[in-house]
Amino acid sequence: MADGGFDVVVVGGGIVGLATAYALTRGDSGLRVAVLEKENGFAAHQTGRNSGVIHSGVYYRPGSYKARFAVAGAAEMVAFCREHGIPHEVTGKLIVATEDAELPRLAALAERGRANGIPVTELDRAGIARYEPAVRGRAGLHVGTTGICDFPAVATTYARLAREAGAELRPGTEVRTVARRRDGVTVGTADGELRCRVLVNCAGLHSDRIARLAGDDPGVRIVPFRGEYYELAEQRRDLVRGLVYPVPDPAFPFLGVHLTRGIHGDVHVGPNAVPALAREGYDWRTVHPRDLAGTLAFPGTWRILRRHWRYEVGELHRSLSKRAFTTAVRRLLPAVTAADLVPAAAGVRAQAVARDGSLLDDFAFAGFDPEDPRSPRRTVHVLNAPSPAATASLPIGREVARRALAALAAGG
Repeated sequence: MADGGFDVVVVGGGIVGLATAYALTRGDSGLRVAVLEKENGFAAHQTGRNSGVIHSGVYYRPGSYKARFAVAGAAEMVAFCREHGIPHEVTGKLIVATEDAELPRLAALAERGRANGIPVTELDRAGIARYEPAVRGRAGLHVGTTGICDFPAVATTYARLAREAGAELRPGTEVRTVARRRDGVTVGTADGELRCRVLVNCAGLHSDRIARLAGDDPGVRIVPFRGEYYELAEQRRDLVRGLVYPVPDPAFPFLGVHLTRGIHGDVHVGPNAVPALAREGYDWRTVHPRDLAGTLAFPGTWRILRRHWRYEVGELHRSLSKRAFTTAVRRLLPAVTAADLVPAAAGVRAQAVARDGSLLDDFAFAGFDPEDPRSPRRTVHVLNAPSPAATASLPIGREVARRALAALAAGG
């Protein structure tokens, strides 16, 4: 039996789905909105398992969604946290070149940051030491707009504001079927059916599956990469004052093992990036045959491996060997020892991969496109929203809401 009727049903209760519900219900919109989340609580996966960094946008291609939304989102996130009493701090961060071969990439990052409108200060060895006495490098950048916050608290606040504005939030509700009708969409769950005019897919690690359930070809596959973290032992936290990053490898959309002092005083060290054996595989013991079979059957997976196998061998070595992980950390922080590193919770990145093996390096949306009248109606999909999606969640939520409202107006 169908359950009522909604204008928009949002699938996924992470920070992007909740930001979308918040955007849809602002300003007394009068829209009937529901959020479905398969877990019993919200922000259970990518949102609740990251290091809490408010990214500045320095890494991202000028003009891209990531660049525009991260730069705007960082400022908005600080203002949002301030308004709602959410723990946060604008700390700035260092990006450090530890060898001469990285200096051209560091200079290119400085230029990219300036192109994105981000204040960047170039540092020599003495400049690095002024910010982080225990960190060693040949040159560095200081990015003043980077910060930290409690992203699960942000997501909880989005949920509260959306609920207060009339949205219906349903944790513990897994989507099993999606059927398009002439006048809308029927969503099947274990508890029955819901009807809506437009379906919004913010399902993160399962976004490609929800797109296929809805009858849309996402053109990509989510290939999960686990990021494993350590923390500095409490008595060694004074080694790191703020945030310290290596110069990233431009061939891979991961930032490398970095040092992050969190909002509660802990210091995260990591992550690496290793293939996960399940979409929610937070350790090597967690294997989901359906997830693994889907990943191995996808041609893009093997093309990634052929292209980046040397990189992944190194990542796997650091995953299986604490000594190797420690060696990677010591490039930035020579004083650290294996005894100083305490295992911490891992995360899984929902990375969209194309059939040719390329890893999408920008946020990606599909389904109804207001600029393309031939696009599929009644659905809006967020197909790629890994980091810095938490930072950019307010602009992303508005963009997804814009597409959903346009779909409604077009007869969705």
